[in-house]
Amino acid sequence: MENWLSSRHFQSILFNQSFWINSAIVIVATLVIYWLLRTLIRFISNRIARYSEHRHVRATGIVVEILRSTSQSLLLIFSLLIALKFVDLPASWSVAISHGWFLALIVQLALWIDCGIRLWLQSLLRDPLHVRNPVTTVILGILLRVVVWIMMFLAILSNMGINITALVASLGVGGIAIALAIQTVLSDVFASLAIGFDKPFEHGDFIVFGDIAGSIEHIGLKTTRLRSLSGEQIVCSNTILLQQTIHNYKRMQQRRIVFKFGISYATPSEQVREISPLVKEIIQSVETTRFDRAHFLAFEDSKLTFEVVYFVLDADYNKYMDIQQEINLQLMAALEQRNIRFAFPIRQVEFSGGNLPPVDLVAVDNEDGEVRRVAR
Repeated sequence: MENWLSSRHFQSILFNQSFWINSAIVIVATLVIYWLLRTLIRFISNRIARYSEHRHVRATGIVVEILRSTSQSLLLIFSLLIALKFVDLPASWSVAISHGWFLALIVQLALWIDCGIRLWLQSLLRDPLHVRNPVTTVILGILLRVVVWIMMFLAILSNMGINITALVASLGVGGIAIALAIQTVLSDVFASLAIGFDKPFEHGDFIVFGDIAGSIEHIGLKTTRLRSLSGEQIVCSNTILLQQTIHNYKRMQQRRIVFKFGISYATPSEQVREISPLVKEIIQSVETTRFDRAHFLAFEDSKLTFEVVYFVLDADYNKYMDIQQEINLQLMAALEQRNIRFAFPIRQVEFSGGNLPPVDLVAVDNEDGEVRRVAR
């Protein structure tokens, strides 16, 4: 009996003229609307692309790519939902259609945001003016995209009438438990993100912290690797690295140099007064330097001490050493011309209380080897 009734119902639908007319209207309207939507999206994206070429605006290029990534399947579903408005449908279908609208819209919105995040991060990596850590960029992209799709999933569940409060609470408790279990790893991951955003150093920088010095080779998810001056690779945890005071010599724009030298106490005061202007003249004659000061600093053991301060307008250490060598050589030559001697350590011994023992001074004749007494 049930089979007979179902067959009768099927035949009534099959030979129902209004059913076929409504179906034809829906199909034709769907195809037309689908073609119109595709044409509209293509027109808008082309206009924005031409605007971007003339104005050289990078953000509009991302908008064009987002529009062109519109899902054709979802566009067809949108066209079908619009076409269903042209026919009379049972009241029970209205709820299903409203859910369909929401699902299609939220999924397409999530796809657009996901595409926008991906294109934005790619543009950051391709930026020639700012070199960014690719590991940090990948981590940021994963986190943002996970948040987008989780929010989309929760919105769909909420639209379907499911209470998501308990689910969100469960996810929160589970997330806390996982975070406690891998807190060491997470601390290094967030330290990597901090390095990527704050940029205390980048790939290729020469840094010094503690007793470690080296060039940055790789900034990873958990560790940072350096190449030391002696050649070995140094691997350091990101968290521990950020806890150090870091000296970044790659970003040094100029180098302040302080050096001292001493001259003999036998130098007359008039010549001592000439030395500071002489040092200034020597430093100013060397390229990529800026003279600051040169002063007779102090009376020290066995020498009259001068202190000199100047700047090397280049961060290259080898360049600094070449300049310092040139200054030293010119200073030696200038002092030699003025018969000014550099100081050397002198120790004076004073004998008191008694008589000095006799001392024989002898000399050896190099030609015949004969020993001759010189003094007693």
